[in-house]
Amino acid sequence: MNLSSADITSLDKSIVVLPFKNLSGDHSNDYFSDGITEEIINALTKIDGLKVTARTSSFAFKNKPSDIRIIGNELGVTNAVEGSIRIAKERIRISAQLTRTDTGFLLWSEKFDRELDDIFALQDEISLLIADKIRENFGHIDIGDSLATVQTGNLTSYQWYLRGRYYQLTWNLANMEKAIEFYQKAADFDSSYADPIVSIGWCYAIIASWGHIDRKEGLEKANLYLDKGLKMNPNSYTGYFGKATISFWGNWQFENGFKELQLCLNENSHFSEGREALAELFTATGFFEKAAEETEQILKINPLSPNHYYTKGNLYYLQGDYQTALKCFESSLKLDNSFDLSRHLKVACLLFLRDKEKTLNYAKSFLDDKLVTIIEAIFNAVNNNQVPDYDESLLSQNLNLMVYWDFYYLVHCQKTDIALERFKEMVEKRIGQIINFQFDPFLEPLRNTKVFKGLQDVIFGGVQASTFDIETDKVADTPTFTNKESDELKSALDKTLSCEQAFLRSDLSLRLLAEELSIHPNRLSKFINDYLQTNFTELVNGKRLEHFQKIALLPENSHLTLLGLAYESGFNSKTVFNTYFKKVAGMTPKQWLKSQV
Repeated sequence: MNLSSADITSLDKSIVVLPFKNLSGDHSNDYFSDGITEEIINALTKIDGLKVTARTSSFAFKNKPSDIRIIGNELGVTNAVEGSIRIAKERIRISAQLTRTDTGFLLWSEKFDRELDDIFALQDEISLLIADKIRENFGHIDIGDSLATVQTGNLTSYQWYLRGRYYQLTWNLANMEKAIEFYQKAADFDSSYADPIVSIGWCYAIIASWGHIDRKEGLEKANLYLDKGLKMNPNSYTGYFGKATISFWGNWQFENGFKELQLCLNENSHFSEGREALAELFTATGFFEKAAEETEQILKINPLSPNHYYTKGNLYYLQGDYQTALKCFESSLKLDNSFDLSRHLKVACLLFLRDKEKTLNYAKSFLDDKLVTIIEAIFNAVNNNQVPDYDESLLSQNLNLMVYWDFYYLVHCQKTDIALERFKEMVEKRIGQIINFQFDPFLEPLRNTKVFKGLQDVIFGGVQASTFDIETDKVADTPTFTNKESDELKSALDKTLSCEQAFLRSDLSLRLLAEELSIHPNRLSKFINDYLQTNFTELVNGKRLEHFQKIALLPENSHLTLLGLAYESGFNSKTVFNTYFKKVAGMTPKQWLKSQV
């Protein structure tokens, strides 16, 4: 594949923050190192133009040694952040480094030793340093003066919140109840902290929508907490996502769900769970092209999410493309072989592809004998026109199944009246995956019944393409320069770099240079990128290289080493010097010096 310069630039501005290692000697502090990793991810996602790998894909590498170049290739990113955390009494030590995944080249590393109470400012500092290094090396991006995402200064409250987050992100429904307890403790320590309040509402929305607790009571609690949290923090993207969960999954209110997802994505366009929900909403309402666009986006942000591959597979499954759907489900199961939704729909795909042996063998690998019997009966009905012998003992009273095999069994046993009654009950209770009923291939025998058509019209009749026409907010770019401004800045930059030789300072950064020029770093970055057609690192290292080549040829410097002269020229690393020199001159410094004799 040939990449354009725009493709390469876009790829360069991509990053994964790998889970920081907990070196405290106490595994109970894992929640803290995970939380700090996630906060840095969240901070970097605030930067428009920087592709940041989502948490799920980042954490797929937790506690797994792997070559950084392999990780970069698998995730499609050029830069990786690695780090470690050590908590000792009331102090925290953090080591962090930024590395290019294509070359293994170290761009930046630093160690921090602070009071534990300083963790909030430290997270922001680290995030800004990482963003600065990306900008300095790969071109302009606008960076805010602060990237902080934590809305509390209370360390105890924050620690309880991170414990809750640790359990919530297992996506286990029982663990979400435990997460609620921790979030409540966080709110008790800081009543002004919106995130735990929002998270309680989000947890209730999920466990109620999926029938883990009483639906009506759970959704009422979810709305109560989410409304309170959004009042405290109107910019909470998770708050809007929680509201969208209630509207879409809880109540099947598609227009409200769409609007709330737009509000969520206006706050964080990188939030892959929000985009996944949008894809699911488009799928349920039949806007398959829009759904496909979203699934492609979420897999770029979060390429190792089994759920995202399931979402993509479900889209193709509901359109009758079982071969493509099967590949997606198998990709999902390669990442997590116990992912139930993908396991069940893999069985369904094999069934519609008429492979009885594979269908039953795979079903037997994770389902009980009763369900396997049902699946075999459905297979014969769908593929061989054999009406099964009806056995009521095979049915389940549980409506909250991943796939409704016993309901499909009723349909294909031609127990139409019983099947329609159950269908009406599931629709009225807004049960899980039945939301996709109008495209479900197993429901073909019911499609022309009055009940089916009536429910389809009630649920989806008002949904039009215009329902989904709302655009997201656009991020304002740094303004361009007038001719006068451009000339003045170029003159000032030449004076500082060429006349005053600021490049000789090894600690020179874009922010420091901008401060000396009395200009915002975003403005200086844009000028260097757009008007000088380079980036900060190339600009400064170019000046350093010119200086090195001048002083290296002076007779009075013949007794000095080339590396020593490189350091005198402003380079602060042997690797950086040698790599840059060879890139520009096409030979090593020693070879160049010999060629000058």
